Amino acid sequence: MPKNDVAVLLNELRDAGIEVEETPRRLSEYSYDASNYRVRPSAVAFPQNVDEVRAVMRACSASGVPTTARGGGTSMAGNAIGEGLVVDLSRRMTSVGTLDADHGTVWVDAGVVLGELRSYVERASEGRLTFAPDPSSLTRATIGGSIGNDACGNHSVAYGRMTHHVKELELVTADGAYLRAGKDFLQAVDATDKHSVTRAGELMDGLKELAQANLAPLRVELRSIPRQVSGYHVGHLLPEHGFDVAAALAGSEGTCAVVVRARVGLVPKPRTTALLCLGYTNTIDSARDVMTILAAKPSAIEGLDASIVDIMRHRRGSASVDSLPEGNAFLMVEFSADSIGQAASDCERLLEKLAADGRVIDHAIVTEPSERAKLWRVREDGAGLSSRRIDGIQTWPGWEDSAVAPERLADYLAELLPLVKKYGYTAFMYGHFGAGCVHMRLDYDLRSDEGRTTFSDFTREAAKLVVSHGGSLSGEHGDGRARSELLDVMYSSSMVGIFKAFKNLWDPAGILNPGIIVDPKPFAASLALEGVPLPGPDHGGLHAVAGAAVLPSTESRQLLPVVSPFVGNTHACIGVGRCRATTGGFMCPSYRATKDEKDSTRGRARVLQELTRSKGTSHNGWSSPEVREALDLCLSCKACSADCPTGVDIAEAKSQLVDEHYKGRIRPFTHYSIGWLPRWLPLLTRIAALANLGSGFRPFRLVGEWLGVSARRRLPDFAQRGRIRQRIQEAGFTDGADALLFIDSFTRAFRPEVVPAAARVLRDSGSSVGCTPDACCGLTWISTGQRDGARRRLAQLIEKLDDGTDRDIVVLEPSCAATIRDEGPKLVGGAAASRVADRVRSFSVAVDEAINRGWKPTAQPPVTAVLQTHCHEHAVFGSGAQKRVLEAWGVPQLVESSSCCGVAGNFGFEAEHFDMSMKVAGHSIVPALAGASDALVLTDGFSCAMQVSQIDPELSSKHLAIALDPGPSGGTE
Repeated sequence: MPKNDVAVLLNELRDAGIEVEETPRRLSEYSYDASNYRVRPSAVAFPQNVDEVRAVMRACSASGVPTTARGGGTSMAGNAIGEGLVVDLSRRMTSVGTLDADHGTVWVDAGVVLGELRSYVERASEGRLTFAPDPSSLTRATIGGSIGNDACGNHSVAYGRMTHHVKELELVTADGAYLRAGKDFLQAVDATDKHSVTRAGELMDGLKELAQANLAPLRVELRSIPRQVSGYHVGHLLPEHGFDVAAALAGSEGTCAVVVRARVGLVPKPRTTALLCLGYTNTIDSARDVMTILAAKPSAIEGLDASIVDIMRHRRGSASVDSLPEGNAFLMVEFSADSIGQAASDCERLLEKLAADGRVIDHAIVTEPSERAKLWRVREDGAGLSSRRIDGIQTWPGWEDSAVAPERLADYLAELLPLVKKYGYTAFMYGHFGAGCVHMRLDYDLRSDEGRTTFSDFTREAAKLVVSHGGSLSGEHGDGRARSELLDVMYSSSMVGIFKAFKNLWDPAGILNPGIIVDPKPFAASLALEGVPLPGPDHGGLHAVAGAAVLPSTESRQLLPVVSPFVGNTHACIGVGRCRATTGGFMCPSYRATKDEKDSTRGRARVLQELTRSKGTSHNGWSSPEVREALDLCLSCKACSADCPTGVDIAEAKSQLVDEHYKGRIRPFTHYSIGWLPRWLPLLTRIAALANLGSGFRPFRLVGEWLGVSARRRLPDFAQRGRIRQRIQEAGFTDGADALLFIDSFTRAFRPEVVPAAARVLRDSGSSVGCTPDACCGLTWISTGQRDGARRRLAQLIEKLDDGTDRDIVVLEPSCAATIRDEGPKLVGGAAASRVADRVRSFSVAVDEAINRGWKPTAQPPVTAVLQTHCHEHAVFGSGAQKRVLEAWGVPQLVESSSCCGVAGNFGFEAEHFDMSMKVAGHSIVPALAGASDALVLTDGFSCAMQVSQIDPELSSKHLAIALDPGPSGGTE
C-alpha cells in the first residue's frame, strides 16, 4: 500500500480531531488477534462516536485504504486484523442505552463488552432479564465483534446465536452512509441526510433483487443446521424470513459495513439451575447421547474430553476437577427451572432415559451454586488452558470451529479423531455438543515449511470431511483468514457467486476487511509463526541459551537444539485477551484503569514478540521506546502469571529487560532507595525517630519527589529497633519447633507486632513455633530489575533455610513468600531451592491448612470484613485461602477486593506512577472500603496496607495474624 495514501488519510483524520496512531508499538499491538495470523496495519484509529466513524470511512473510501473494524480482538479466525487502517471500537464507543423492559430490548454501542452488558441488564431489570449469548470470551468480546461472528456460547441450545437476538443494527457503510437495518427495512438514520437516504434505497433495491433472483439456492444451501455460520446469512432475505437485513448482516465479519450500534433482545433470567455432569468412556459415546438429551429441553449441553480435565488438573490443581464423575469424556447438561427441586427432578428424569442406552458410566447432579460454578470452570477455564500442553508445547486454532447437525455429531467425530491421529496431532477437544459444534486445539507446527504443508493438507481434508457430513466449516468463530478460502468446498459455485454479489452491493470498492469470505486470502498465508524460531529455555536472564525444544512434525517429535531470542515467556501469548477482562481475577490492573490495549498483558507480549522480528532478538529491549512505553505501567503484580491461560509473566519479562538494560549504568534513584530498601532498614530502624521525622518534613518530601519517590504517598513509620527486639522476644520461639516463622524485612521494620501474634495463632493451631535465620528474599531487587543482587540474596536465604527438615516455613509477608516459592527455583535453581520452595507457606495458607486439620480460630470474629489479597499471593498461592479462613472463622459478611490495590511494591511509591496507582485502586479496593468504618480490613501485604492508609488515613487495616490473635494467654505450646 503506498505510504503517501496512508499519510494523506492520517492527516485528514487528525485534522478532523480523530485519534489515530502509527507508532511501532501501536502497530505491534494490533498486528495480531487470537488466531494463527499476523498482519501489520498501517495505522490504528480510535473513534469516539458515530460521526467519527463516518469520517473515517469517507476518508478511507476516498483514499482506497483498506479498513478493518475491531472489537476485543479475540477472533480465532483472523478476522480482527488487516492491512491499512484498523478501527478499534472497543475503547470509546461503549455506551449502553436505557433498558426497554416492556419490549425486552436495549440499544448498545458496538464496543460494549458482552459481560458488562449482561451485568447492566440484570441490575437494571432487578434480576428479571439477562442477555443470553455467552461465548467463552464473554468478559472481553464486544457486541460488534460478536455480531460480526454471529457468536453464541454455552446456552445456544436454549437461546440460539447472536442472529436470534439482534433486532436492529445501526451501521456505517464503506462510503460513510449512516443506516439502520431491521426486519423488512433499511433506511437512513437521519432522513435529511441525502447521501444516506440514497444509499439505503440503492441497497434495498439491490438486496431484494438478489434474493428474488436466487430463491432456490438460498432455500436449499443455507440454514440447514443450527450452527451454519460459514459464508453470509443471505437466507434471511427470503420472503418467508421477513427480509431481515439485520440478521443477514450478522456473521458478515465486518466485510459489508461497520456496525456501530445494535438493539438487542433480552430474555428472562432463569430463577435457578441444576447441573447434570455425565461421564463416558469416550467422546464418541457422549455424542451419541446428545439427541436423547436434547429431547429433554435442557438449557445447555457442553462436551469436553479427558485432555481438558488433565490440563485443568495440572494448572489449577486436583481440587479444581474433583467434582467430576468418573470418565474419559464428559457432558455438562444444565436445566433451568423455577425451583431447584424441579431442576434436579429434570436431571433425574433424563438419567432414567439415558440408562436405557447404557453409555453413561458415572454422573453427578449438582445443585449447590458454588459447586456448579466450579464444574463450569472446568469447561470454561480448561478450554483456555488447553492452549498449552502439559509438556509446554503450544496448541493452535485452525480447525477449532467445525459444526454438524447434532444427530450426526458422533459419526463426524468417529472420522475426525482418526484424521487428527493420521496427521500426528494431539487434539484438545470441547464444544457446544447440543448444537453439533466442535472446538478443538491442535499442536500444529506452523514454524517450519514441512509443518505448514502438513497443516494445509490436514485442513483441506478436514474441510471435505465436515462437508461430507452436511456440516459447516465454522459454527461460531466465523470464516476469517482460517476458512474463507475453503468456502468453495462447502458451497456451490452459484452460492459463492451470491456471496460475492452480496458483498459487492455493500462494499463495491472492496475496502472493508478484504480477503475475508469473498476473494479470500490463502489460509496458509500470513501465519504469525512463519520464520519465528522455537523458544529455548531461559534460566533467569535474557542471554540466549542453547537448549532443547520439541518441534512437532508429521514424522516424529524430536529434540532439537535451539537458541532463544525471547524475553521471559512472552512468546506464549496467543491473544485470547483474558487480560482485557474488567471483572474476575486480578489481571490486568493497568488495563482496567486505562482501557488501552498497550496496558494489557496481551499488548505488552505482542510488542515483545514483534521486537524479535525486527531485531532478531528481544535483548536490549528496554532501550526501545516502544518497549518502555508498553511496560511503563506494568505494576509487576504477577497476576498475569496465574490468570493468563498461557501463564505469560510480564513482571518477569520487565525485570529481565530492566536488568539487562542497566548493567554497568547508573540506575534511577528509586532503584537504590526502594530497590535496596531491605539494605537500609537496619540503619533506619536504629534512628527510627529521626527517620520518621524526616519522612514527614515537607522539604525532604519534595527532594524525594524530584528523585522519584512521590511526595503524595503516605509513608509508613519505621519501628524502633528496641521495639522490634521486644516483639520478637514476645513471640516465644523455641528450638526444634514444628514450624518456622520467616520474619521478612518489611514486617520487621514496619509491623513487628505481627510476629508475636502470628506465633500465638500457630501455637493455638497446635504447632510449636521457631524462627528462621535472618535473611532477605531479594524481592525489591527483582522488581527493580537487579537480578544478580536478587540471585545472591535468594541463594544465601536458601542455604540458611535448607536445614534438612521438611518443616513448614511460614512467611508473614505474602510477596516474600511468593518470591521464595516462585523465584527461588527459577533464579537460583537446584534441589535446595526446590526443597525450600515446597516448604514455604504464606501465613493465610498455613492457617487454612490448620483449619483443614480440624482447628478453629478462638478469637471473636467480626461482623464484617474487607479482604484485600496481595497480588503475588494470588499469583503463586491462589486467592482462596484467606476467604476460606474467614468463612471457617464465622465472619458473616465478607467484602472482597477483586484486583490489585495499586501499590504493587515500588510502583505505587514512584512519583511518575502515583496517579496511576490511585486510579488502579479505584477499580476495586476503594469501592470495597466504602462504608467499611466498622469492618475488619485485612491486608497481609505491606503494600496493600499502605494503599488502605492512603485512601483513608483514619482506617486501620490489619494482618490476618493480628485479627486471629488469641492473645498472650491463648494457645498451647
